Amino acid sequence: MRTAIISKRSLAAVAIAVALIAAASAAVATTDSACVYLGYSPRLVPVYSVEREDKVVALTFDAAWGAERTPDILATIEEYDVCATFFSVGMWAEKYPDRLKALYDSGRFEIGTHSNTHPDMGGMSASDIKDELTLSCDIIERVTGERPELFRPPYGSYSDVLIETASELGLITVQWDVDTLDWKGLSAGEIAERVLGSVRNGSIVLMHNNGEHTVEALPLILEGLKCMGYTCMKAGDMIYRDNYTIDHTGRQIRSV
Repeated sequence: MRTAIISKRSLAAVAIAVALIAAASAAVATTDSACVYLGYSPRLVPVYSVEREDKVVALTFDAAWGAERTPDILATIEEYDVCATFFSVGMWAEKYPDRLKALYDSGRFEIGTHSNTHPDMGGMSASDIKDELTLSCDIIERVTGERPELFRPPYGSYSDVLIETASELGLITVQWDVDTLDWKGLSAGEIAERVLGSVRNGSIVLMHNNGEHTVEALPLILEGLKCMGYTCMKAGDMIYRDNYTIDHTGRQIRSV
């Protein structure tokens, strides 16, 4: 009799555990603030890519140092009649306002913030994060006349506090799912191969405005994407602003 009782209790415990696991699995993501269930506590996740049925991608350029190659990037984007996103550090915008203004005035680029001084923000306090982002957005707005809506953390480093604070300031934290590694001195062909071999619908591609071979690689990338049937658009136009979930990889998925 005692064995039977223990068995029933064990079965009940297993059933409860299974139900809890199923519930946690079903709650992989929440709308607007993505929660990923790792162990017992959720962690917020930035946008890395977007689930899209149409063949669209977002080319993004981070700018923290140097500006001599930026006009060539703009010329190539205009030549291929596409759009892109430019994440500027506040100090870069302050040092090269004419370059930033030219990008914005072209209508081909949206301008996001990449912080003010390019620190590792993953371990910063909410107060310090707010100062970094507010200063950078103020500078960019003075140059372009429009306040940024997108934010890319330096080094891709982030925390719940960073994403929450950015959101409170009206900023969407955006990462990438295709990394060109153009800052490492890869050849133009190697950079293009990394993009064309990894891109998918809704991909966000990371490049840098002053990479050694980024300008040479850009036409190869754009030609390749065109042949593959892709259209390049601004990240802010590609991502979802509401009615979505986001999985543990940071991929936005439109809610049914």
